[in-house]
Amino acid sequence: MALKGLDIFKLTPKTNCKECGSPTCMAFSMKVAQGAVDLSKCPHMSEEALATLSEATAPPMKTIKVGTGDAEYSLGGETVLARHEKTFVSRPRFAVSLTADMDIDAVMAEVKKVDYDRIGEQMHAEMVYVEYTGDSAAYVEAVKKVTGIGKTIILGCKDVEAAKAALEVCKAEKPILDGADASNYADMVEAAKAAGVVLGVTGADINELYDTTAAIEKLGYKELVLDTTGADIKTTFATTVQVRRACLAKNPDRTCGYPSIVNLSKIAPNDEPMQIALASMFVLKYGSIIVMDTMNYARALPLYGLRQNVYTDPQKPMKVEPGIYPLNGGDENSVVLTTVDFALTYFVVSGELERSGVPCNLAISDAGGLSVLTSWAAGKFSSTSISKFIIENVEPKIKCRKLIIPGKVAVLKGDVEAKLPGWEVIVAPNEAVQLVKFLKDMQAAGEI
Repeated sequence: MALKGLDIFKLTPKTNCKECGSPTCMAFSMKVAQGAVDLSKCPHMSEEALATLSEATAPPMKTIKVGTGDAEYSLGGETVLARHEKTFVSRPRFAVSLTADMDIDAVMAEVKKVDYDRIGEQMHAEMVYVEYTGDSAAYVEAVKKVTGIGKTIILGCKDVEAAKAALEVCKAEKPILDGADASNYADMVEAAKAAGVVLGVTGADINELYDTTAAIEKLGYKELVLDTTGADIKTTFATTVQVRRACLAKNPDRTCGYPSIVNLSKIAPNDEPMQIALASMFVLKYGSIIVMDTMNYARALPLYGLRQNVYTDPQKPMKVEPGIYPLNGGDENSVVLTTVDFALTYFVVSGELERSGVPCNLAISDAGGLSVLTSWAAGKFSSTSISKFIIENVEPKIKCRKLIIPGKVAVLKGDVEAKLPGWEVIVAPNEAVQLVKFLKDMQAAGEI
């Protein structure tokens, strides 16, 4: 059970040195108890106290890192069952299932077509799950084909020798070896240890999965993920939810405290509508890695949108970087539009501006990640902030002196003009969808 602030305070040096960024050791202890600050921020904590507190304050679900470079991902680390309680930490990752008898190059060429930006996040299938089908040599060749392509590899293999041969090919990329069960776990642990990779644990049912995981922990290996895929959809869902509940209960069972793999290619093979529906469900309840037959736009658009909405911290506004964004070949002579840095506003407005085809510059200032009306009401999107940003950032780079402000803050027009001598301030329509006609009409009239 998590320690309270007073319990943590008793083990601090009580120097009130402020080097941790908090005014007192008690304030620091309260922040640690809330999960807002890491213990390592205190430079004077004794090794003994750190060891004691690290164990007691660690999340009930272990954080596991897999992959390398741009394909490195954190799994697990969750502390709540429902997003409204706090926030979810590590978003699920999608994997594409492959076997040696497939045309892997062709399959991956199709998968790579899904690669797009949504509100500042790149959307694509992050992992590949290579399933062993009995031919060790063919399996190794299949693994070679997906090594070095920027995807985290999952080796679905219960044959110890085949797994070792595959690991020799890809271990530098820190794959997951998903193949330990009640019959082979000791050998699989040795293989995973030798390669320094995460080990996936499976079981015929939830009891066998639990017992095998406990046995592996007794061998001293805890870099694990739990493959909660069962014989059918009902069993898979029940196991996945029960494991998560057990590790996040009031008195957590840390043997269940690992990320999960859910393999939809096994419980709904070749059924695209069902896989999309199940993937949506396991984004919510509680797949850390979701394996599918493939990834195309019919799957990606709903799934990545859902994942992004659920796994965005509601306490942190989604923002884009302030700056000048040229659109449709906009240059120093193109008209300037301005709006807030709230990501959704930016992508809606920029999308309509691109649809208009009119060259322009979109100037984004720091408005706290709030919407237009909210930031205006909070004083973060005002005539002062707009004019200051234009003078400091836009005027040195843009020759055009026409500025279009959002229609919902038309009241700012006079003040902005007064603070920007030489600029013509124009009020845009209230809704972004009206920008296309608005800009085309201005262009046709020779106003821009």
